[in-house]
Amino acid sequence: MRRFIFFVICCFIVFGVSGQELNCTVTVNSDQLSQGDLQVFKTLERSLNDFINKSKWTNRVFKENERINAQMFITITEYESNRFKGNIQIQSSRPVYNTSYSSPIFNYKDNQFNFQYIEFQPLIFNDNQFESNLVSVLAYYAYIIIGLDADTFSLEGGTEYYRKAQNIVTMAQGSNSAGWSQSADSNRSRFELVDNLLSNTYREYRIAMYNYHRKGLDIMPDNNSTGKQVIAGTMNLFQTMINRRPNAFLISTFFDAKSEEILNIFSDGPKVDIVKLKETLNKIAPLYASTWNDIKY
Repeated sequence: MRRFIFFVICCFIVFGVSGQELNCTVTVNSDQLSQGDLQVFKTLERSLNDFINKSKWTNRVFKENERINAQMFITITEYESNRFKGNIQIQSSRPVYNTSYSSPIFNYKDNQFNFQYIEFQPLIFNDNQFESNLVSVLAYYAYIIIGLDADTFSLEGGTEYYRKAQNIVTMAQGSNSAGWSQSADSNRSRFELVDNLLSNTYREYRIAMYNYHRKGLDIMPDNNSTGKQVIAGTMNLFQTMINRRPNAFLISTFFDAKSEEILNIFSDGPKVDIVKLKETLNKIAPLYASTWNDIKY
């Protein structure tokens, strides 16, 4: 009996401290198809939720309340036999210290998503071999999500996870599946995203991610004024990056996630130099000019 109790305690300890990293909801939408009610889409959705949430992506120990909240929305636009085509939108967030607020970190839509899937087939990720485009795309974004989250808690803390994502890109490039190669047209590729994240050319992005969240948002509950000043200062880092690389891909990924949050931060509480801030925001993110115009001061 004692041995049994000891075994149960050991199992609890082992499994209790090695929880998975992601708390991700995967939704598969087939409404655009005439055969959208097929059972295969529901099976696929269940399988993807199990795959992304039950896989162990890192060697880090995550407690249940430390898992990264994320969503993946897969829209199927074409389906024939076992071939699927569509897009995938990925969103993730992280909590702000001493608040119940979750800050959006990543909000990105990948339109180059096609894969083959047979109902009930096992989804297996091998980090040394390309198994399938479906598995590779989800694994790639799992590492991007984890890397971005790590960057918000420690300076350039996501490097090892970006390198894992980059390794997936390298292995997938021989598959001839869309989205993995360096793109010569207007379509942003998975290659370009992780390449930029690891490039010193865009290092200000990662510094800004850390400063904005760890030195800005996380201290706002205790010192609202200082936190806002730090967040405003991070916009100057983006200005430096834009001066070097106009239309930088990472700039758009940042503001696609953050525009509404920035509006809310600077429309309330202690004042900063809003005139200068809005000038900077309009230079680095002109597509959101209408949002910046709504900042009240």
